[in-house]
Amino acid sequence: MAPLKEKTMSKKNLTSVLSVNIGIDAKDRKKIADGLSALLADSYTLYLMTHNFHWNVTGPHFNSLHAMFMEQYTEQWNALDIIAERIRSLGHPAPGTVREFANLTSIKEVDGVPAAMEMVQHLVVAQEATARTARKVFEAAEAANDQPTCDLLTQRMDIHEKTAWMLRSLLEAA
Repeated sequence: MAPLKEKTMSKKNLTSVLSVNIGIDAKDRKKIADGLSALLADSYTLYLMTHNFHWNVTGPHFNSLHAMFMEQYTEQWNALDIIAERIRSLGHPAPGTVREFANLTSIKEVDGVPAAMEMVQHLVVAQEATARTARKVFEAAEAANDQPTCDLLTQRMDIHEKTAWMLRSLLEAA
């Protein structure tokens, strides 16, 4: 049996294949990718805050908060890859440095180690900020007929809003 010969693409065909052509124009893809980059920065900042609080929580609610924070940061960690891969699918690089995240995030960093219920307050604010960022991107994704991004954003908003509600419920008893 004769070996198969590999065909090489012409430069024109290769350029065509390497260009993103998914039915969303370049300007819209850029706007959506920029919004998703802000969401990625908020999500990463929220992940770090939650993980920090998991490590440092103390007090009478230690066990329940420690476990809850672990569940939350694990979910957030998994979401980071999904958001970054959507940015890449739109043909743009995903931010990935602390400097980029610090410049893009809407979440204020927490200094020191707050008391347990203050940690919960900070997390409510950060969860809601992340939901608002997702909602802003949704408008651009919906206008561009970008259903995969809309789906991702709907899922993220649902998770952040539900988590904020659950955290807020802890504060009512405090």
